[in-house]
Amino acid sequence: MAGRVFLHVGLPKTGTTYLQSILWANRDELRDQGVLLPGFGPRQHLWASGAVREDPRLERRHADAPRAWDVLSAEAREWSGTTVISHEFFAGASAEQAGRAVADLGDAEVHVVVTARDLPGLVTARWQEIVKNGSTRAIDDYPPEEDRGPADEWGWRTMDLADVAARWASAVGPARVHVLTMPGPEEPRDALWVRFAGLVGIDAARCDAGSPEQNQSLGVVEVELLRRINADVHGFERAVDRGVWIRGYLAQDRLVPRGGERFWPAPDRLAELRARGEAIADAVAAAGYDVIGDPDRLRSPADLPERRHPASVTDAEMLAAATSLTAAMLTDVRRLTQEAKDAGRRRAGGAEGEGAASGRGLRSRWRALWSRS
Repeated sequence: MAGRVFLHVGLPKTGTTYLQSILWANRDELRDQGVLLPGFGPRQHLWASGAVREDPRLERRHADAPRAWDVLSAEAREWSGTTVISHEFFAGASAEQAGRAVADLGDAEVHVVVTARDLPGLVTARWQEIVKNGSTRAIDDYPPEEDRGPADEWGWRTMDLADVAARWASAVGPARVHVLTMPGPEEPRDALWVRFAGLVGIDAARCDAGSPEQNQSLGVVEVELLRRINADVHGFERAVDRGVWIRGYLAQDRLVPRGGERFWPAPDRLAELRARGEAIADAVAAAGYDVIGDPDRLRSPADLPERRHPASVTDAEMLAAATSLTAAMLTDVRRLTQEAKDAGRRRAGGAEGEGAASGRGLRSRWRALWSRS
């Protein structure tokens, strides 16, 4: 007989990568505590979200991707303890799709977890993420108003907390929808993890939450440079290519370390987002969901800090960032070329040494990046 299942359905850019990295890093410990992470890794949970949402592009990811939800739900039905399934793109499921997914879990007691934050911060972070994944869309044009259905992972249907919660509540009831608010700057760094663990029934003190993976932010100059680069990038149609090279190598490895100033949409757009965010927070408060954390964290602060707009980036700033990026990439090309030559010489000589080990390390790194795409 199945026990409890916690479906963590998003929202994207609300600490989901942070939580998922802690969960997977402690998979064996969680199992000892009676908590199952089904499947072989986070990529299978990504695939499962696409299967639930009937994404027609799913087979492009992998031949096994369309069956991912069947695999995870079967494991959950057979586990008598607690199961956690987590990916932020579950947020896009329609009410009908959510209902079928819950039904697939048999007699399990299903709970839905939604991590959430204020709307201007969420939209700004999500825009940056689509730029990291190859988009050239301007910040004030994101997200588009049109609803393109459950297969759209980047539009309003995965960002409107009230809409997401209502769709999943139709399958499990409002009392089993748990909204976890993002911690404030005055709270401990691990507050979100502690809240999540407490809800699920995990002993957080027995888990290693030392250095979990997080999606770090680009500065205003760096994000605008990447957006313009994307216009000239061709042949990166596959999600794995965009994830490894544009998001992983170019954005995370080369542009994020530059730091930089934070940014906002234009003032009129920011005002629109604040008003919409207030309406969303009001709807959540009225719906009867279990809100864990400070409900005011779903609303924008009265005094938002002044920040630049990406359109304010000057040609001089762009040139300085581009020359620095080019120099760093040239260094990478030289190093990787030399490592490949060294590894080839060692293979030709039948030797296995430091150069070959470096090659294996590099390949492992790209595989790790790909596993999150």
